[in-house]
Amino acid sequence: MEPQARPRRVTIVDVARHAQVSTTAVSKVLRNAYGASPEMRAKVRRAIDELGYRPNAGARGLRGQTYTIGVMLPDIRNPFFPEILDGVTTSLADTEYQVLLGPGCNGEKEEARVTEAMIDRGMDGIILVAPISSRGHMESVGTAVPTVVIGRHGASPAYDTVTDDDVEGAALVVGHLAGLGHRRIAHIEHHETDPTRLTEMPNARRADGYRRAMRNHGLEEWIDVVSTSYTQEGGYRGTMELLARPVRPTAVFAGADIVAMGVLEAVAEAGLSVPGDLSVAGYDNTTFAAFGPISLTSVDQAGRELGRNAVRLLLERIAERGRPSAQVTLSPTLVPRRSTTRPAK
Repeated sequence: MEPQARPRRVTIVDVARHAQVSTTAVSKVLRNAYGASPEMRAKVRRAIDELGYRPNAGARGLRGQTYTIGVMLPDIRNPFFPEILDGVTTSLADTEYQVLLGPGCNGEKEEARVTEAMIDRGMDGIILVAPISSRGHMESVGTAVPTVVIGRHGASPAYDTVTDDDVEGAALVVGHLAGLGHRRIAHIEHHETDPTRLTEMPNARRADGYRRAMRNHGLEEWIDVVSTSYTQEGGYRGTMELLARPVRPTAVFAGADIVAMGVLEAVAEAGLSVPGDLSVAGYDNTTFAAFGPISLTSVDQAGRELGRNAVRLLLERIAERGRPSAQVTLSPTLVPRRSTTRPAK
């Protein structure tokens, strides 16, 4: 029995014939370009659907665009990053662009491998979410392809940035807990030693904001920071260390909701309760925080808005490579829930 011949790929010429329009008209519709009437767009879209036409990404790349956007996520297990991705995909829903994800795996070598692969495959733009890469590497990426960096403070002419005001977000948490009467407020941060990342990364900014806020509330003597990692395990280890203190804290500010998950695990294992024995606050306002049995007080840094702003800046840079770089900073809000209350007497 002879093997069946592979079906011929539907081309732009086939679509034009089926829709009874020119190939130029089809091209305009595919590029969402000016000059195609609503009626023509409807005819072409109908022909595309009926024929099952799919643009050849390689051929489009040879013409200068692949209509693909690469998104590098440092950790696919962190429940906050899908919020950003939702904002990205929603903003691109009515365009020809497709989003392709690459895991950075919380490592500089891994991030470099992913971003270089995106560049090699001719992606039209790249969004880097909370990268730990060096400034030099990010600038080399931004020089090669339009790039937006989410979650890294600082500015560069090579790329645009979208960030949350992490210092203000930390101040909101400390102010909330101090207002409830807490004095022994501890913070679990992500351990960092790199000088540049100490000034640019969200975790470092939040730890700095915590210290500033404690001093502003007259609580300098109670400043207590445990350095672990922005993971559930890091939250667990940090909490076990805090609970072993001769005088343990009455409240813990976890630098991220995923860290707070580990805090809750350690508190339960120690036979204590939240918020009866320990008030807990997180950062990111993920779906996990809003889950009824958890009800975690958390800072909302508007993940979807971070993603939407990143797309806006990226499309602007794709259209105009030479424009000055832009920096967008969003204002966080605090969402109080049942995990925080007044300290036990």
